[in-house]
Amino acid sequence: MKPSQLIPIIRRLDAMREDESDEVQVRRFEKDGKEQCVVRYDKASRMYELEERASGQTYEFDNIDYVAVEILELVQPASSTED
Repeated sequence: MKPSQLIPIIRRLDAMREDESDEVQVRRFEKDGKEQCVVRYDKASRMYELEERASGQTYEFDNIDYVAVEILELVQPASSTED
């Protein structure tokens, strides 16, 4: 069984939330060296904003789990039948 790919994503998102500064925190997520999305966390509103690079669409989340799953779908390798 492979280790969860969600754990490192959630750790990065959690670090954004725990940062002491009042500035909007920004993280970039890549797949094969190509940026897939940019995530911003606004401490004042307690909201994550995910911007997909391919489509240019932006989504807002108030739940760390939901944004983590969206990121995972963008950065994980194509599905395979190997477990």
